[in-house]
This record gives sequence, C-alpha cells and structure tokens, in this order.
Amino acid sequence: MAEGVFRSTVSKSPHQHLISEVDSCGTGAYHLGSSPDSRTMSTLEDHGITDYDHEARKIQTSDFQRFDYIFAMDRDNLRDLQRIQQRAEGKAKLMLFGEFGGKKKAEEVIDPYYGARDGFDIAYEQCVRFSKNFLKETFPDVDP
Repeated sequence: MAEGVFRSTVSKSPHQHLISEVDSCGTGAYHLGSSPDSRTMSTLEDHGITDYDHEARKIQTSDFQRFDYIFAMDRDNLRDLQRIQQRAEGKAKLMLFGEFGGKKKAEEVIDPYYGARDGFDIAYEQCVRFSKNFLKETFPDVDP
C-alpha cells in the first residue's frame, strides 16, 4: 500500500521530477510473485488510486545501492533491514517511514493484514501523511 500511496502522492505534486523510482519489497519471501491483498487494492481504489500494479519481491543487498531511501514500516522490519544493510555497501538512508508522521515520536505503519477492514483505511491515512511529510521535509525548497 505504501508504494501505491507514495507513487500517487508524488505524481500529483511538484516533486515528480525529483523522484525517479519507487518500489517496495519485503524482508521475507512470504508472498513472492503475488499481487497485493485485495483489501489493499480496494482501499487504494476507494481513494482514486486505480493504476497501481505490483508483484511482491524480497529485498536484495543491491537495493541499498539502487535507492536513496529505504523505509521500514515497523521496528521489526527496520532491525531486519539494518542487518541486511550491514552486508551491503550503498548510499540508501534507512529509516522508519513513520519518522515522517509529524509527531515527536516515530510511528509504525499498522499491519492491517490480520485485522478488520478499517485497519486498511488507517494504514492508508498513515501512508498519505508520511508521504506528504517526507516530501515536505526532504525537499523544503519545493513549493507544494
């Protein structure tokens, strides 16, 4: 969901020319090759994001060279990514996506997978807020 929201946010902002590539992946190989959960897709569609297409993949050490930023959705995944980053040489800045929550304390994106449908709406709201705040904080000289 975070990738779809971030892509959409960037495409509707003056930051489009500053972001060249957006991707998402997991730290485990649980759903390799799978499409996003149907509840994720319906949540995105409910908010006008109808062009999102994704196939699950597992993070590679080369991703730390390929990308400037790598966001973890929660602290457990952040720890896993930090271990992978130690083996990788690269420029990527690794952090919790929720560091851009606009609060003093970093938030974790809730994992709605095992919960009720409203969890997907909460995760969507978080991803929108984090995406907008990331762009605002990372590129402060760009007028929204």
